[in-house]
Amino acid sequence: MITGAGRGMGLDITKAALDAGHKVIATGRNIDKVAPAIGEHENLLVVKLDVNNSGDAEAAVGSGIAKFGKIDVLVNNAANFYAGYFEELSMEEIELQVATSLFGPMKVTRAVLPSMREQRSGHIITISSVAGLTGQTFCSAYAASKFGIEGWMESLQTEVQQFGINTTIVNPGFFRTELLTDDSTRFADHPIKDYDGAREQTIAFWKGANGNQPGDPAKLASALITIAHEENPPLRFLAGEDAVGAAEQVSTTLKEQLNAYRDLSSSMAY
Repeated sequence: MITGAGRGMGLDITKAALDAGHKVIATGRNIDKVAPAIGEHENLLVVKLDVNNSGDAEAAVGSGIAKFGKIDVLVNNAANFYAGYFEELSMEEIELQVATSLFGPMKVTRAVLPSMREQRSGHIITISSVAGLTGQTFCSAYAASKFGIEGWMESLQTEVQQFGINTTIVNPGFFRTELLTDDSTRFADHPIKDYDGAREQTIAFWKGANGNQPGDPAKLASALITIAHEENPPLRFLAGEDAVGAAEQVSTTLKEQLNAYRDLSSSMAY
């Protein structure tokens, strides 16, 4: 079962799963766009699912189980991107970001978990981001939602592994998907003059990056199919050379911060 299957990375994952011989429940907000994007296939079920709607999630899971008997793998892929300096983003924009990128995957996972728990098997793969490992300029809302993904998924694993359910967090770097297109990216609606110069440069960077990202989403999709086949899949998968570099830098920085105040940090006992 794949969310956001009609375009971008979700479409590549869907096609890779079908090519590998799997039965796929492909979901999206508008099935009139999802079905044509994928094409007809005997192992495909296209179901409407707005990840912000718990009712949609439960209905989609029910339809998938009715069609194929069970759900072995859930890929939480659907996402959006509200870009902007924190002070310029409205609370409504921040809440919309978190609703889709954090609460959305939670709602879909809650709908799938009872059946996975009953069958004592399953694999929940959630697409996070390098922005889930380190904060970035212009990404405060997006990073907040992805950092939330990290804590939720790491905690979830400790709860569901007793039922034979695996979880994997995927941290992609820059992949040539549709995340930076006008359909997926929204810029803050309330500009503040002090940020004007920096904002113009940053928006130019993001728009210039669209279509020029180094990562190949088809290769990431293939990697996820490989991971889904493994008996002991990774708790985390870093996707892309830039993601590996970012994770190494995060590890180095954390160690430096730990050591800088180690004595003071360790002196808090009664």
